[in-house]
Amino acid sequence: MSEKREEWGSRFGFIMAAAGSAVGLGNIWRFPYITGKYGGAAFVLVYLAVVIILGMSLMLAEFAIGRSAKSDAVGSFKKLGGGLWPIVGWMGFFVAFVVLSYYAVIAGWTFAYIFKSFGSLMVDAGAGKATDVFVSFISNPVQAITYHLIVMGIIIGIVYKGISGGIERSCKILMPALFVIMLVLIARSVTLPGAAAGLEFYLKPDFSKLTGEAILAAVGQSFFSLSLGMGIMITYGSYINKEEYLPSAVQKIVFLDTLVAILAGFIIFPAAFAFGIAPDGGTGLTFMTLPVVFSKMPLGSAFSSGFFLLLFIAALTSAISLFEVVVAYGIDQLKWSRAKSVIVMGIAIAAFGIPSALGEGGHIAKIAGKTFLDSADYITNNVVMPLGGIFICLFVGWFWVKGAKDEITENGRISFPTYTVWLWICRIVAPLTVAVIFYNGLKW
Repeated sequence: MSEKREEWGSRFGFIMAAAGSAVGLGNIWRFPYITGKYGGAAFVLVYLAVVIILGMSLMLAEFAIGRSAKSDAVGSFKKLGGGLWPIVGWMGFFVAFVVLSYYAVIAGWTFAYIFKSFGSLMVDAGAGKATDVFVSFISNPVQAITYHLIVMGIIIGIVYKGISGGIERSCKILMPALFVIMLVLIARSVTLPGAAAGLEFYLKPDFSKLTGEAILAAVGQSFFSLSLGMGIMITYGSYINKEEYLPSAVQKIVFLDTLVAILAGFIIFPAAFAFGIAPDGGTGLTFMTLPVVFSKMPLGSAFSSGFFLLLFIAALTSAISLFEVVVAYGIDQLKWSRAKSVIVMGIAIAAFGIPSALGEGGHIAKIAGKTFLDSADYITNNVVMPLGGIFICLFVGWFWVKGAKDEITENGRISFPTYTVWLWICRIVAPLTVAVIFYNGLKW
């Protein structure tokens, strides 16, 4: 007899784990950066509309596939579709493997900065040397690799303990902690002298700044921030029991993910405006600009450390879900034990991440002008992930139509009033929208 498949131990644990997967660095560092770049509140309103229409539809499709097949991403398409459809699962596996390899590198940076905040970082940042500190850190091959491996070790340790005992248990602690830290940082940020200008920028819509590029950026941000097209929600969906009403679960997860992104703006914008710093600096804003802001605050070390702890928690919950996609493949398709899959896949991903760790410091040659990390990010985010999202929509909208409806409504026992709308979003709206994202992203 085959071993009984693991399931989430509780609804709360599942929601925290899935929301933790969706909540990542993209919510806390990329969302404020994109919002700052495209004019503030008007962008936020477009983003919210896209999340509700596009993001929720895609997430529901992935959960339905995973729960019906009770398998990893590759196995799900093999079981439900056959033919060439498993290639879509392989795309998810590829994205999860590659993204985690460099995501762990960036998570390592945030982990290091938790402790650097209590070292000389605040003094150096106050003296205008924050950029020098960051460049020196990522250029040190020993430090870059060490922190990457430490993070991978933490991820391996959590996933090794399984769905309920590892992933769920950790997310039930990490996600509430994330919200507590956010609220503390918001309280500090909005009470800074001059913070009102940042709040006005964030909360007062300026629709004159809503260009086509801004709308496209909102679509891209909503798609990527929810961990869609990566095999994650299919894999997590395979552990959901049949009593869970999927549309309701999706609503809760999307709400929490979006809430984190919105709250991040209340940390970044008041602080940035209070100290006269442009809130549109991407990675530079996080590691080279915000330390300067914290250095000017009373108890700056504590708030800096808290912010980078917040970033690390967000990165960790996402990294766990990425790793589970790869581990589940080893368990379901290769018939390995969880222990073997975790160790073998963990070592492979950690090794593949070393070029990303070294490349940022200039120790590995660039590929067509991009570092190894940027190249890996481009291939996964701009090419493979959007393609995966398109094919998932087409699969549910045209190929596996009755199966999807039966799974969501539990064979007609539960009402799904917006089924027709959802179906046509999957059939037409989502594929075309993501195709535009894909086309516009093909700019090496």
